[in-house]
Amino acid sequence: MTYENPKLILAHSALREGSIMWKSPSNLAIVKYWGKHGQQLPKNPSLSLTLDTSFTQTKLHYAPRKVAGQDISLSLLFEGQPHEGFAQRVKQFFRKILPIFPFLKQLDLTVETQNSFPHSSGIASSASAMSALALCCCSMEDEFFGTLDEDEVFDRKASYVARLGSGSACRSIYPYWALWGETGEVPGSSNLYAVPMAEAVHPVFHTLHDDILIIRSGTKQVSSSAGHSLMQNHPFAEVRYQQARKNLYELINALRTGDLEAFGKVAEKEALMLHSLMMSAPSPYILMAPHTITAIERVWAFRKETGHPVFFSLDAGPNLHVLYPETIIHEVRPFVDTQLAPLCEESIYLQDWAGEGPEQL
Repeated sequence: MTYENPKLILAHSALREGSIMWKSPSNLAIVKYWGKHGQQLPKNPSLSLTLDTSFTQTKLHYAPRKVAGQDISLSLLFEGQPHEGFAQRVKQFFRKILPIFPFLKQLDLTVETQNSFPHSSGIASSASAMSALALCCCSMEDEFFGTLDEDEVFDRKASYVARLGSGSACRSIYPYWALWGETGEVPGSSNLYAVPMAEAVHPVFHTLHDDILIIRSGTKQVSSSAGHSLMQNHPFAEVRYQQARKNLYELINALRTGDLEAFGKVAEKEALMLHSLMMSAPSPYILMAPHTITAIERVWAFRKETGHPVFFSLDAGPNLHVLYPETIIHEVRPFVDTQLAPLCEESIYLQDWAGEGPEQL
């Protein structure tokens, strides 16, 4: 399945001006995707929490093309300013999906996009950004051709398309929890797109909180794309992929049964394993900061002292995700405010939680 469709060409009379706007969330992989092959295909399945307040809002304006051409006609504003690097990445993405949406080359496209959180600092900004763009393209197709009127069909295609921009973006299409990657544990799972997991998850995990400690904002020194490529010759790659599948099995069972302790054990193990892979890569690097380590130690100490199910995760960056259920927010939030926030850049942390997925605006 490639979704390529050369018939999606607009008649001259159908060309018109308009815009589509989507808000799409970031997501936090609990079992990590780290290592890929082929056209954005994962070496192991991953399972993620869909966030709520960490999102990208993207408006895609289109108009009949003034100057004909085979390449994409695109201008882009990121948070109100031109951003050449991101514009080139979006243009590359649109070129990649032209066989799926050939009508894109008939239009002048303008992208206006902004994030509710720091980009390129390890909070999966590419996941929210590329999923928002994929959703805009699918909405355009449905508006022009009426081909995606069923929600399940729309979401699956959006997930497939988002994956071509950023692997983890395919999981941002679905509410609460999503799985990407073929596994016998979940019928219908695929390497080509993510599948929703919300209905298979205990209600306690629908109210999970994620306080994101902004230990360090700004662009990280090694991108996730570069990190994935380093897995190709990594001495521990195959062991990692086997361990990820074992951790996925344990996580799915924990999510189904509501076992917070088992969930937390997998979350922390996966976070530390991700960063250990970076530090043991053929060209080693470190994305954690000193305050990341201090925050981890304080989470461990708080959990030992109180017995509260408070855990952490990390994405590919220094910023710590503090995870806990809604039922203990009044006990945990003072700890975050007094013990963890001072470790953050300008004492800033983001209050986030399990979210309901993308929204068309």
